[in-house]
Amino acid sequence: MNSFRSSYWICSRCVSLLQRPTSNVSRFRYGGTTKQHRTTNTVHATQDVRPFRMAVIGSGPAGFYTAYRVMSKIPDAVVDMYEHLPVPYGLVRFGVAPDHPEVKNVQDKFEEVASSPRFNFIGNIALGSDLQLTSLTPHYDAMVFAYGASQDRALNIPGENLKGIYSARAFVGWYNGLPEYADLSPILDGGEEAIVIGQGNVALDIARTLLTDVDALRKTDMTDYALETLNKSRIKRVRVVGRRGPMQAAFTVREVRELLNLPSVAFHPIPTSLFPSDTSTLPRASKRLTQFLMKGSPNPASTSPKSWSLDFQLSPQSFNTNSNSTPTSLSSVTFTKTALQGPDLFSPATRAIATSSTITHPASVAFRSIGYKSAALPGLSALNLPFDANLGIIPNDVSGRVLSASLGPGYLTAKHIPGMYCAGWVKRGPTGVIASTMEDAFATAEAIAQDWEAKAVFLGGDGAGWDGISEEVRRKGLRRVTWEDWKRIDKVERERGKVAGKEREKMKSVTEMLSVLD
Repeated sequence: MNSFRSSYWICSRCVSLLQRPTSNVSRFRYGGTTKQHRTTNTVHATQDVRPFRMAVIGSGPAGFYTAYRVMSKIPDAVVDMYEHLPVPYGLVRFGVAPDHPEVKNVQDKFEEVASSPRFNFIGNIALGSDLQLTSLTPHYDAMVFAYGASQDRALNIPGENLKGIYSARAFVGWYNGLPEYADLSPILDGGEEAIVIGQGNVALDIARTLLTDVDALRKTDMTDYALETLNKSRIKRVRVVGRRGPMQAAFTVREVRELLNLPSVAFHPIPTSLFPSDTSTLPRASKRLTQFLMKGSPNPASTSPKSWSLDFQLSPQSFNTNSNSTPTSLSSVTFTKTALQGPDLFSPATRAIATSSTITHPASVAFRSIGYKSAALPGLSALNLPFDANLGIIPNDVSGRVLSASLGPGYLTAKHIPGMYCAGWVKRGPTGVIASTMEDAFATAEAIAQDWEAKAVFLGGDGAGWDGISEEVRRKGLRRVTWEDWKRIDKVERERGKVAGKEREKMKSVTEMLSVLD
């Protein structure tokens, strides 16, 4: 993932706007237990008598960037952010590679947003299961669905359930401390060959993690149990496999460069026939990437203990086992060879078609890195909100307004569901980097601000926000984690990390996180 200048995210003027309390702060307590003024008037009336109140579901980059933009665009806007874990930041905490700490600097900017008196963090509350979504609508003007992708895309080929096969989401979540994968225990000591299926940046992150010297990773915030497992790894050869060619691959220059420059790790050359004979006409980014790939690694394969390769034009056909010695564990992967089809074989849009030829590569461990998708939150249907399970998105108008075909006039025209918006991966699918997520979230926030200024119809809630829900949460025996609580968890993780010579030592479970607060 790419980093970018901190000044690009939140300007100093906007920071001062975030820190400003609402003009009605003497009448409202945001995030407390009482409220001196309530109204159930329609949205058109409430715009003039109380602040805009918005619920954001998800505390990753999409949620924070949407919250920031709305708070800076709508005077006195108050945001309540809901997160099912006790800790914030989503993809930044659990998805960014541990050896890319500079990308995590966005947390500093999110901290500035969270420090505003007009922002409330409501952690450890799983909407849809712990608390019904319908409990929120009477108390907000708008709801923004900004949660990420919780499902993996499967290959649906024979042998996919063998031991030694893992999804990229599970493996990355495991070494980054995502509680649901703390017990994954990937088998990295069963052999020397690993295969990563998929050729995006996450696939290269996995390959780099498998090949990097563990001592270099000890300085990162990678979990201690992951370091222990990687220290025992026998993996020496990693294949990163894709269906098409190098000119169609999704990885970027930075990730390739890092792998090519790993000490004591060789790169197996790519056949020159897979590159255009004349690279001078390629776009700048493609030209740079091609140059790096053609140049290869400075480390010769003959003297390097580890190596990796980019294997192109291969489509996975089956995962295989050695029925005699290890009948339930992976031993190899069979691929169908593909051929590129189209007028320009080096175009990013060129398709791959299957041939009749196959090839089998040995592997004791394999990773599916073919994408994620979001899942519908329980209770979406109770709000009459649509969800496209195929694409893993909430249907929207590109600007983030949630659409319902049934509300529009006629049979073809969709209509915005008042007060409902989405941002991030659940809006557009799991693509792009943090910078593109920021732009996407800003677009949603702009739509919200425009609708509010235009006095469009919203949810028409009473504006109580969290205060209108907290009593139900208490009755259910749920434990809310506040931003101050998160800071206590953060402090303990940093203290433990300092002892271990790293930035932080992440806690492994929700129970451990909550124990710090007792």
